[in-house]
Amino acid sequence: MPTREYDASEYLETPEDIAGYLNAVMEEMGEDDDPRLLMMALRDVVKARGGVSALARETGLNRAALSRALSGQRVPRLDTLSKLSAACGVKLRFSA
Repeated sequence: MPTREYDASEYLETPEDIAGYLNAVMEEMGEDDDPRLLMMALRDVVKARGGVSALARETGLNRAALSRALSGQRVPRLDTLSKLSAACGVKLRFSA
C-alpha cells in the first residue's frame, strides 16, 4: 500500500482549524521549547492560506523576510506574529 507524507496544511480550512492547530503546537512546545517551532507551524498555515507571496501581499511584509521568518531558523518578532495571525483569521491571546 503506498504511503503519503502528512501535510498539515491540507487540514487547515477554517480559522477554527488554524486556531486549534496553533494552540496544539503551543501546548506541545511547553514553556522551555524554542518559539521557532511556532513559526514552522505557521508555515503550514501560510501554505494553507495561499502561500508566502499571498500572505506577504496581505500583511505588507517583505516576501523574502517572511520566508526567512517561517523557516524556523529565527526567533519570531511579535509584530510578525501579530500580522500573520490576523491575516490567517486568528488572534494572539494570553491566558492564565
